[in-house]
Formats: sequence, C-alpha cells, structure tokens
Amino acid sequence: MTTSRPALDPELRELLADIPLMPQLDAEGLARLRQFPATPVDSLLAHRQVERREITVPAKDGTAIPLSVLSPTRTDRTDAAPCVYWMHGGGMVMGDRFSQLDIPLEWLDECGAVVVSVDYRLAPEATGTTPVDDCYQGLLWVAEHSAELGIDPARIVVAGASAGGGLAAGVTLLARDLGTPAIAAQILICPMLDHRNTSTSSHQYTGEPGVWTRQMNEFGWLAVLGDLTGDEVPAYVSPALADDLSGLPTTYIDTGSAEVFRDEDAEYAGRIWAAGGQAELHVWAGGFHGFDALCPQATISATARRTRTDWLARLLPSNGAAAWTALST
Repeated sequence: MTTSRPALDPELRELLADIPLMPQLDAEGLARLRQFPATPVDSLLAHRQVERREITVPAKDGTAIPLSVLSPTRTDRTDAAPCVYWMHGGGMVMGDRFSQLDIPLEWLDECGAVVVSVDYRLAPEATGTTPVDDCYQGLLWVAEHSAELGIDPARIVVAGASAGGGLAAGVTLLARDLGTPAIAAQILICPMLDHRNTSTSSHQYTGEPGVWTRQMNEFGWLAVLGDLTGDEVPAYVSPALADDLSGLPTTYIDTGSAEVFRDEDAEYAGRIWAAGGQAELHVWAGGFHGFDALCPQATISATARRTRTDWLARLLPSNGAAAWTALST
C-alpha cells in the first residue's frame, strides 16, 4: 500500500509550520492537552446579538449533560427558527461544547439558526455508546422543547466536526431507527466514522507528526471502545459499520485530500448515494484534517466554509418555515 501523500495546499503548508504537531497520542499527552484553557466563547459572542442560555438535561443514566443554547436576538421574527445541533471535535477524548463553535455561529449569522451545542462525556472516562447516547438525549430534549426554544421542529440540522461529525452520523442513525426526532439534514465535517482504521488514507498519514494521524486515531478509538471488540462495536458508535444507509436526511460531507479520514468519508457519501439518498461531498485538494477550523484565514478554508454555509442557506431559507415547506415538497 502506498505511503506517498497528496501535497498540502501551499498556503496551508506555510500555516501548518507554525502549529505544534505530534505523531501519536497517549494518556500522558492527553492529560497535557486537556490542561489547555477552554475555548473563549465570550469572544465569539461579543460582536453578535445573541441570547445565551445554559441548561442541563439528564443522560440515560441520570448524569447531567450541559447544553448551550445560542439564539439570534430578533424582535421582528414571528416564525420559528431553524436549529443547528452541534457536536464538537476532539477525537472523542478532548474538547468541549465551545470547541469549533465559530463554525455553527456562522450559520446563526447567515440563516438565523438557533445553535445548540452539547457537552457529551469524553473517553476514556466514558466508553461505548455513552458519548452518542448523550448527544441523542440532548437532541431529544431540544425537539421536545422546540416551542419553548423558538425552534421549528421540522428544521433541525445535526452537525459536527471530526469526532463530532462521527457522533452526528451516529445520532442520525439512531433517530432514523428509533423514529424520532425528525432530522432535516446532517452536516459531517471531516467526520470520524470508522474504528477499523484500515483505509489507504489512514495508512498514508502514519508515522509522522500531524494534526491527526493513524496512531492518534487508534488511540481515540481504543479509548471510546473500551472492552468492545469485533462484532460488539455498534454502528451508532462507528457509523461506517451500518449495513443500511437508506432513509437518512440530506447530507453534507466535506474532508481534505491530505488527511486520515478522506477515504472513509468519501465512501460514506458513496454508500448514501447507493442507498438512494442525497449527499453532497467535497474533498478539498491539499486540505489537512480540520484545516478550515485551525486555519480559517487561508483561502481554501474560507472557500470551504462559504460553500458549506451556502449549502445550508439554500436548505434553510431565511424567509422561514413557509419557504422550507415549499422547498421540501
């Protein structure tokens, strides 16, 4: 199997030179990474007219799961708003509900969406289906309290980046199989979908320092799977295992050509098409893992983010529920 790699976008290559990289991750390294300050959410909200509400919802075992509800401040709107339910990245082992929050906040700005971000429990402290179940329970609460939140329950979009993209895919499978809640679309940004770690792109990004390497991916998956092996691994945790991808909402997937998840992401889109579903796939030439979150100032990053936002704006027109009904019928 080839280990040569697609070249990085030249601008990204220069920016990446200033980012500390590592080839692998272990428990000691994770402990150090978790000591970094939390994402400064106040700076993201400072220039926006946003109402912020912090709540907790009970997980299946009764544990309190924090949710941040961020609603655009509007006095002239009478119809219910769309909702983006956000799951953060971090390899299942780090991050919080404010991680990469600048991405869905663009959709609050452009589409008037209420953004709800969930603080699911992290591995290795939480294993198996716990993270995806936490996300699903939060989504159920949002759907059940949609009137209170000013949300249109027919226009709920689940979205996430990296590990959060994998969780978004798992939550969408759960919602489909359990019949609730209704999900209008899923946005999977460089999603972490397959614990088997055997693709060509996985092998291409191994053995050298990177943003997220095959070895780091293996650490993340071992942390979340715990004692689960082989056929015990549920598709809700590792969505690439799902036998049936029919009946899913319209899907947006993007990834970079120069990253570990490239092939599993492209394959997931292909399997949605094969099942008769609708998916839009973008593989950004020269993009490394999480390039648009780490280097938003790069031209390719701005293009990727704009393309994603334009797609969502077409799906969630600004003139509200009536336009959505017309668009979806």
